[in-house]
Amino acid sequence: MPQAAARPTLEAVAARAGVSRATVSRVVNGEAGVREVLAVKVRRAVKELGYVPNRAARSLVTRRHDAVAVVIAEPETRVFADPFFGLQLRGISKELTARDVQLVLLLTEGRDDHERVGRYLAGGHVDGALVFSLHLDDPLPGIIHGAGVPTVFGGRPGWAGGVGSARYVDCDNRGGARQAVRHLVGLGRTRVAHITGPPDQTSAVDRHDGYRDVLPTADPDLTATGDFTPAGGERAMRLLLDRRPDVDAVFAANDLSASGALRVLRESGRRVPQDVAVVGFDDMLPVAEQADPPLTTVRQDIEEMGRLMAAMLLRGQGQAGGGGGAGTAEEGDAAYGEVDVEDDGACVVLPTELVRRESA
Repeated sequence: MPQAAARPTLEAVAARAGVSRATVSRVVNGEAGVREVLAVKVRRAVKELGYVPNRAARSLVTRRHDAVAVVIAEPETRVFADPFFGLQLRGISKELTARDVQLVLLLTEGRDDHERVGRYLAGGHVDGALVFSLHLDDPLPGIIHGAGVPTVFGGRPGWAGGVGSARYVDCDNRGGARQAVRHLVGLGRTRVAHITGPPDQTSAVDRHDGYRDVLPTADPDLTATGDFTPAGGERAMRLLLDRRPDVDAVFAANDLSASGALRVLRESGRRVPQDVAVVGFDDMLPVAEQADPPLTTVRQDIEEMGRLMAAMLLRGQGQAGGGGGAGTAEEGDAAYGEVDVEDDGACVVLPTELVRRESA
């Protein structure tokens, strides 16, 4: 068998570029102090020789692993069935790829997986963690805090003390819910129902609070608990029709729940929007545009939220549950280059927008 070609070395790159090995090392590791004319020569030699840095050796020098863990506190079946997670992962991946940082995906099928995740994070394999879809009683924040890795959370933290101590990216869930319900009221609807998300997630709590802001005296029978899935939306819609067959509008806490509600309304002979107007939340295009009829919904920029989570972490702003060893913003910039984060504080909250289609 022919022998595999030897991998190009730092010495080979240095010889090709006509510079010292130390200069090549500084350029490859992103360090400052190299004149641009020499850096250009090194980058050209790297490309011509096909030189690939040894990440293990590089991490000994830089104390970085160029890898970030993305921890999703949901089972695999939920993650790959819900387009929300795909959009958020796309935004994260784009930002990490632009910085030549690897994404390591960690899912939790159940509480037994939490110890495994904690061991991995504490083992020095990654430079930080991006965590989302947490539940209020989830032990993951404490486990991640114990692992001592810089962390940014997706969504407003809901555990005790979390808001003041954690970095996070979220959208204006409560304000978006108010937009949705005001729109339905503005259409003249007087029996507006709400299909909630899981009551142990802050996004669902905030959206329910937005509904109550507009309709503080609404009949409790007009609220049914969902779980952010189409099946949950179907169950909740059937319950609402049993309780209040006169319902004339529905605000569903996400687009998947709304799609389930639409199916039940069709089966029951209700016309949308003539008999019952429906509004969702998320504006996930594959769901909202292909719904029958196309879904009026509240848009949040899910992909941008993911990108901002990654940007905040790489900038060095993330803290491991409020106390883990994040570097300063300046250290993060030196490590990964300039990263665009639109907010210098502990959190970024993106605005929402009502997108009107045929369902309401």
